[in-house]
Amino acid sequence: MDAGCPRLPDTVLFEIFLYLDHADVLSVGLVCQQWRAVARDEFLWKELFYRYYRVSRDVPRHPGAVSWYDEFQRLYDTIPCVEVQALKEHNDQVLHLSFSHSGCLFASCSKDCTVKIWSNELDISLQHSSNMRPYNWSYTQFSQFNSDDSLLLVSGVFVGPHNSSSGEIAVISMENFTLLSRVRNKPYDVFGCWLNETNLISGNLHRIGRITSCSVLWLNNAFQGIESENVNVVKRLFKIQNLNASTIRTVMVADCSRYDSPDLLLDYEEQLAASSTCPVIDLGSDSEEEEAKPKPPPEPAVQELPDAGGVPAEHGLQQLFDDIMEGRVGPAMTETELETKVAELFVRSRTKPPEPNLLPTDSNSKTKYLIFTTGCLTYSPHQIGIKRILPHQMTTAGPVLGEERRSDEFFDSLDHVIDIHGHIIGMGLSPDHRYLYVNSRAWPRDCVISDPMQPPPIAEEIDLHVFDLKTMKEVKRALRAHRAYTPNEECFFIFLDVSRDFVASGAEDRHGYIWDRHYNICLAKLQHDNVVNSVAFSPVEQELLLTASDDTTIKVWRSPRAVRVQQTRRPRPRKLLFSWLMNQKS
Repeated sequence: MDAGCPRLPDTVLFEIFLYLDHADVLSVGLVCQQWRAVARDEFLWKELFYRYYRVSRDVPRHPGAVSWYDEFQRLYDTIPCVEVQALKEHNDQVLHLSFSHSGCLFASCSKDCTVKIWSNELDISLQHSSNMRPYNWSYTQFSQFNSDDSLLLVSGVFVGPHNSSSGEIAVISMENFTLLSRVRNKPYDVFGCWLNETNLISGNLHRIGRITSCSVLWLNNAFQGIESENVNVVKRLFKIQNLNASTIRTVMVADCSRYDSPDLLLDYEEQLAASSTCPVIDLGSDSEEEEAKPKPPPEPAVQELPDAGGVPAEHGLQQLFDDIMEGRVGPAMTETELETKVAELFVRSRTKPPEPNLLPTDSNSKTKYLIFTTGCLTYSPHQIGIKRILPHQMTTAGPVLGEERRSDEFFDSLDHVIDIHGHIIGMGLSPDHRYLYVNSRAWPRDCVISDPMQPPPIAEEIDLHVFDLKTMKEVKRALRAHRAYTPNEECFFIFLDVSRDFVASGAEDRHGYIWDRHYNICLAKLQHDNVVNSVAFSPVEQELLLTASDDTTIKVWRSPRAVRVQQTRRPRPRKLLFSWLMNQKS
């Protein structure tokens, strides 16, 4: 034993462990032999782990962990919580960040109406900036690289005639940063997304009544400006009816091909025996030339038909009109209630039924799902819709308006709906597309919505829900730590991101947050001077995280381990200067 290091009982050593700082715990083995003797004791590190991180003891060790010591070190040493750089080239609020799949580049969108492309090297540097104001944009809000990183989708708010605003999507070539095409996108918070290397999804909205509308999702070719006039550059994907002032927003695509080999299973029992599959989402509506008719989502939050016992929808609609004319409807219905009721009845006989089996049975399935936010009770997004995209729908070939439809298949139904009892303010997929993470602000538990234009008040706490897209069920308990303060009518999207082991999110409380996906615990708070709008992990290095804020900065965060590695690689200026001086003298 080292001189001056008295022998202590292991119980005393353990209590000292509990009150030491992380770094002290990991380096205390250098002090004396007795500490070294217990430094890899699994029992001590297991107890330390559960008590220090306050993890429930029914949560097993991470399936990829070799030991409890390694797990403790992982959560201390690999979290990107050290600020290493602040990028200040934007001069207004920074709204969104996105990495290329290779991790070599990332893009940022801002209220200054530029999209900037950055080179992700040891010191991040600006490579290109595109100003979208010449195209009548108000600001840029979202970006996404296609699968081979050759194209960048940029979504923004477009200012039209009489100061009306909708959205627009631009496609930029990464070879020479030229603008290839522009696509209208309505409403603007559909954002848009890639379906494959050369086709992207946009939205359009057609008003039918005061609170009834139809959303149309379109598949667009990225190279519209240079395609032959004999080749389709656009094709309608889906038409979906919206009730009670709701609309389809925030579209994304989930690829089911990796569901049989997920990066991380969140169900502890399933971790012991793995198997997989996947799900998705849908939206749709009708074209400008067609006259839209109303349709409810599969889980309507409205009254049942008065005569619902097997009566065809047409008869139900006629019966409703007869009852109104003869004064048999009571209590008296408001104009809003009547519009919703008629829309519900009409759409029952004009909607294509959902796909019979949402989950793909073939492990090599190329099935994809469209995922988006929607609703059925009020205008604030409170449901997640899922619609399968079939192989023949993944190209713009064929009729522009899609296949011929019978009159009773005017609208597309959603294949699945996930109800979130609150206002959805963010969504993100795990890298394997198995899990969907959702930021929401909860409604009061027993609230009743009588007016779709008056949604319930929303909580300041943000709940981060996790849904398994294989089972369509919520897994784990909702994560909490981050907060938001704006009311319903001012509520905005807070982008989150998911890596193999971590999930991160922005918040209105001037912090970004990082949680461990397996243990369901908050690991770090990342400071900004204003609202944090977006976060992004490097897809090839989860120990690198970016955060974007209303304070106009992008902050770069690396793990303590990555910082140490970088410091050892950097040349030491003093030694270089000394060598240069010695060479000059000689």
